[in-house]
Amino acid sequence: MANDDFLTELPFEEAIDFQEGPGILAKDFRDTGVPLIRLSGLTEGVPVLTGCNYLDEDMVNKKWSHFRVKKGDILLSTSATLGRIAIVDAQAEGAIPYTGIIRMRPKNKKVLPEFIPFLLASRHFQLQCEAMGVGSVIRHFGPSHLRQMTVRLPTLTHQRAIAHILGSLDDKIELNRRMNETLEQMARAIFKSWFVDFDPVRAKAEGRDTGLPDEIAELFPDGFEQTEMGEVPRGWEVKSLDQIAEYLNGLACQKYPPKEGVEALPVVKIRELRQGVTDNTDLATSNVPSNYIVQDGDVLFSWSGSLLIDIWTQGRAILNQHLFKVSSDSYPKWFYFYWTDYHLEEFKRIAAYKATTMGHIKRHHLSDAKVFVPNNNLMRFADEQINPLFELRIKNKLEGRKLTEIRDTLLPKLISGEVRVPDVERFIEEADI
Repeated sequence: MANDDFLTELPFEEAIDFQEGPGILAKDFRDTGVPLIRLSGLTEGVPVLTGCNYLDEDMVNKKWSHFRVKKGDILLSTSATLGRIAIVDAQAEGAIPYTGIIRMRPKNKKVLPEFIPFLLASRHFQLQCEAMGVGSVIRHFGPSHLRQMTVRLPTLTHQRAIAHILGSLDDKIELNRRMNETLEQMARAIFKSWFVDFDPVRAKAEGRDTGLPDEIAELFPDGFEQTEMGEVPRGWEVKSLDQIAEYLNGLACQKYPPKEGVEALPVVKIRELRQGVTDNTDLATSNVPSNYIVQDGDVLFSWSGSLLIDIWTQGRAILNQHLFKVSSDSYPKWFYFYWTDYHLEEFKRIAAYKATTMGHIKRHHLSDAKVFVPNNNLMRFADEQINPLFELRIKNKLEGRKLTEIRDTLLPKLISGEVRVPDVERFIEEADI
C-alpha cells in the first residue's frame, strides 16, 4: 500500500521535460554527420548509437538543433516496442533521436535524472500506459499520452537512495552480461579454431608451430584426407547434425490447455526464446510427456520465423511446435550448440528462400548439415577446455535472472514506501525469489 506522506503525485509534464524526435525522411540520411538514434540503440546491452543513421550537420543546425540530446538524458521507445529505455552517454551527446523515441530530462528540481528510468519502469507508469491502450495494443504512444498522465515521486533523498540501490543491481546485471560476452567469445574462438578452421592441423601439416603445448598438439592429426566435404583432418568423422544430437519438435500447446488442479506452465515460443521472457505468454497444462518440459540449461532452436538458438534460463516451461529442444547422450552440449549455430546462417537463407508467410527449415536440412567429429582423446580434452566456459555462461545467465527478479520486485515496493531503504538488505535476504 502506498504511503501518502512518502509520495507526491504530480502531472507528468510538471516533473518531466519530454520531447519526441522529429520525423525525418530517408532521403535526408547521409553516410557521416550528426548521428540519428534509432530504436536498435535502445536495446539492452548495446551502445545508444547502435544502428544509427547520420544527418547533414548544417541541416541539423538549421532545422533540428533543438532535438539534440545531452549526456544523461533518458530515451523511451514509443513505437514497435513500447518501453525500451536507454541513457545517453558521452558518445551519443549531440545526436538526434528519431521519431518514435521520446527524450526525457527533469523539468525542475522535483525529480533527479537518475531516478527517471525507474519512474518509467514503475507500476504506476505502466498501468497508465496500459489504460491509454483502451483495451488494445497501443499503435503509437506519444507526448499527448504523457500529458494525460501523472507521476508519483518520493522525496529527493529517497529518490537518490532508490536510484543508488536499483542502479547497483543494474550494474551487477550489466557486469554479469559483459562477463558472459567474454566467456562466449573465448569458447567460440576455441571451437572455430579447432573444429572449423582446423588451425592446429594446418600448422602441423605445414611444419609450423601450433602455438600449443606439445602434449596438446599431439592430439591433433598432422594432415588431411579427402571426403565428400572436401579436406577433413585425418581420422576425423563427417556426421550430420541429427547424428550428433536429437532435435525434439515441440507441441501444439493449444491442445493442452490449463486444467484446474494441475500445474500450468508458460509456453516457450519464438518470442519467449528471442527475448528471454515468459511474461504474458500462453499457459498450458504440465500434464504433457516429460521430454516436452523445458528446464534451465536446455538448448532451444527456433526452426521457423525468426531462426535462432539459445540456452533457456527462464525456468520450467513447455516446448512450442516451432522450436526444437536439442540434446545428446553422446556429445557435449557446447559441441552440438556451436555446430547448430554454425549452420544457422545457412538455415536462415533456406528459410528466406522458401518463405511465403513464415519461412522455416525441414528435418532433412538437419541431415544435410555436416559436422566434423574429432577422435575421442581430442574431444575429451576439448570438453575440459570449453565446457567450463559454457557452463559458467549458463550459471551467469541464471544469476542475472535472479538479480533482475530482485530489482523488479524491489522497484514498486521502494517507490511506494512499502519497503524503506534501511530494510532493503533484509528484504533481499528474506525474499523467496
